[in-house]
Amino acid sequence: MNIWKSEIVNRAIGHWRNAALALVALTVYAAAHAQPYPTKPVRLVLGTAPGGGFDITARIISTPLAEWFGQQIVIDNRPGAGGGIAATLVANAPPDGYTLIMGTVSSHGINPALYKKLPYDHIKDFAPVSMVASVPNVLAVHPSVPANNVGEFINYAKANPGKILYGSAGVGSSLHLSMELLKSLAGINIVHVPYKGSALFMPDLLSGQILAICSNIPSLLPYIAAKRIRPLAVTSAKPTPRLPGLPTMMESGVPMEVIVWYAIFAPAATPKPVLARLHAALDKVLNSPDVRKRLDEQGVDARPSTPDELAAFVRVETARWQHAVKASGATVN
Repeated sequence: MNIWKSEIVNRAIGHWRNAALALVALTVYAAAHAQPYPTKPVRLVLGTAPGGGFDITARIISTPLAEWFGQQIVIDNRPGAGGGIAATLVANAPPDGYTLIMGTVSSHGINPALYKKLPYDHIKDFAPVSMVASVPNVLAVHPSVPANNVGEFINYAKANPGKILYGSAGVGSSLHLSMELLKSLAGINIVHVPYKGSALFMPDLLSGQILAICSNIPSLLPYIAAKRIRPLAVTSAKPTPRLPGLPTMMESGVPMEVIVWYAIFAPAATPKPVLARLHAALDKVLNSPDVRKRLDEQGVDARPSTPDELAAFVRVETARWQHAVKASGATVN
């Protein structure tokens, strides 16, 4: 696919490259052992454009993380392909701890089920460090849509097949798959308009160029509070205290649950001492009362974990999204 070409080198060299890079990384680490990692700025790659809830979360944790390390954390936004461009970049980066990804349910859960071929292996090419956070999506519409709940939205969509445009943060994003699941389960015909990040579709939603989205809470709360968009339901299994009185999709008669999650991964073969230091730093930051308060204000739940817990979680999510993507009928060549 052309979307990958600008971001990846030829992967035909195979996985021996990771082993060779690991030897180099270990040699460098041993030589610099007197100076604990990190000794220079660390790049944190994100798979979305600046401004959305995902980007906000990354910036909330990056400041205290930089203070803990004594080194700058550089946010590198590489939107596209449901986080796949960012994931491919990090999968091919030197495994020395200086290039990390904040992966998501899209890059490390949905993409392996959605794409027939991926230029990265979401399990073999990465070393799990820690979960970061989770947040549900919210189905919301432009105020011009005559619907105050999910049932009314479905009825309106059925009465106007192909006329409702919905935006997402890109093909394969949880925002895209949430709406595709709704289409499949409700039997409606609405049209996907992909963007390169949730912040980029908001102007079109606010102006009525698109009429619906299913996006994460942090990016929507200000517009919901200002009544510039109308929330219909939350995609979590339980209602969210951030939007009191808003029903879940299941309570609204649509049996779907989608939770967006964020997690830190390093390239495979990153030295264990580096991974251990990364995990210790993230654990301290994510358990900080100040960070938890700031995340909570954005509608985000902090979810620190061990590397093993994250690895197991990714395997469970992979299986879950295999079923969900199949049910939705969505696919990408």
